[in-house]
Amino acid sequence: MEPRIIVIGGSAGSVGAVVEIVRALPRELNAAVFIVLHSMPRERNHMPEILTARGQLPAQQTSEGARIKAGEIYVVPPDRHLVIAEGHVHISRGPKEGLNRPSINVTFRSAAVTYGERVIGVLLSGMLDDGAAGIWEIANRGGITIVQDPEDAQYPSMPLNALRDAPVDYRLTAAEIGPLLPNLVNGTVKPTQRRLPEDEGGRIFTGFTCPECRGPLYQSAKPGPVEFECRVGHVISLKTLVEEETSTQEKTLYQAIVALQEGADLAEYAATRMTDVDVEALRREAEQLRKHADTIRSMIEERVAPSVS
Repeated sequence: MEPRIIVIGGSAGSVGAVVEIVRALPRELNAAVFIVLHSMPRERNHMPEILTARGQLPAQQTSEGARIKAGEIYVVPPDRHLVIAEGHVHISRGPKEGLNRPSINVTFRSAAVTYGERVIGVLLSGMLDDGAAGIWEIANRGGITIVQDPEDAQYPSMPLNALRDAPVDYRLTAAEIGPLLPNLVNGTVKPTQRRLPEDEGGRIFTGFTCPECRGPLYQSAKPGPVEFECRVGHVISLKTLVEEETSTQEKTLYQAIVALQEGADLAEYAATRMTDVDVEALRREAEQLRKHADTIRSMIEERVAPSVS
């Protein structure tokens, strides 16, 4: 039997829930488990050691090209996206999604696209709405979706947004999720009634974000020209959305140039003021950052945006 893919995503307040879930997973689990937790870019990742010590499955910080094996836990490294492919994974430092890298949506979406109905998605405590679009994609492709009960979550925003935006099979406490997963993997339990998105009647969740507030956009189900609306109330046409997205991309690229140049200046300054660091490494980092800034500047200058008039 082909192994299942379990993807678990969380942010603030989710570490305890992850440990509790992993502790309940049996050694013979016929599934590979992927864990995406928001973290600081330069923070050391202690989760593999913690999960290996607390549970029965070995956990590792995954790396580029790692093969997917049943009965193992793969933890995303800080400041990297995890993309799940057929039989292996990719690690990327691509653009942040929803201000996050790693992004839960990136991993959930890639798992859904690659493995379809074999995916079980679990979204835990956290702020804002990362994971909602990923849960939607898993449900859309026939996978099973689980969201931590907001009343059980230390930070309920991410679970609440997923419940509003996506079809959810189970709304459970962290203590209930762990024992359920092995039964879902081996097929002894199957979802019976899917919870539909809440409070969004007559609108379709698109996965796009509002250019004004970066909240999720919904497409109106009424006939006529395509229009999108966010929860705040911003309404935008398809043409305007394309135009605004182009402007947002350019603005973001210029912000990237500023950040890279500032990082280079800081690295050079640190190289002249700090004695307990590798000075040459800091200087190489500064040089690399300036090259990246020049590359982005060239991208902006060479880009030709097609007309949507």
